[in-house]
Amino acid sequence: MSLYNQLVFIILIVEIVSFTILSLPLPSKYRKPLTLLLIKPFQNEKIQTAIKCIIAFILILFIDSINKVYRIDNELKFNKLKGTNGGGLVNSSDRVEIYSRKFLAQRNMYLTGITLFLTFTVVRTFNLVTELLKLKESYRSEKKTDSNKISTEIEETDDEINRLKEKALLLQKEME
Repeated sequence: MSLYNQLVFIILIVEIVSFTILSLPLPSKYRKPLTLLLIKPFQNEKIQTAIKCIIAFILILFIDSINKVYRIDNELKFNKLKGTNGGGLVNSSDRVEIYSRKFLAQRNMYLTGITLFLTFTVVRTFNLVTELLKLKESYRSEKKTDSNKISTEIEETDDEINRLKEKALLLQKEME
């Protein structure tokens, strides 16, 4: 495996690990610091630019690997036609070499393709997790303010009940 494919594979492993961490059902008190820890390096503008360049590079590798698979398929079809028309014998070693190149090209295509797909999946999952954490935070703050409002309303109602009881007692005394 070439150096750039090894780097793509490392990126794929990092994406798999980060997707697994993001998709684990953790309590919010653990998920929030973990999510903030994961996002902290990516908030730097230089790192974001580097990531965009890496994604563009992987996309170029993906397109190149698709072209290689297509060329190798055409070469294989040409060799099959050449062998069936009697125009020449096709060596089995040539065929094995073509199939090995086809395997490597397909491997590279799948490697780069799944890396691109998982990149977008991880970004979307991260956005969903941060949105979930924000909604939970706002829900908790609303719940606290609602409980404060309810407690003040209860106190006001109790005061009103006590005032009305006193008024009822005074009216009852007047009627006697």
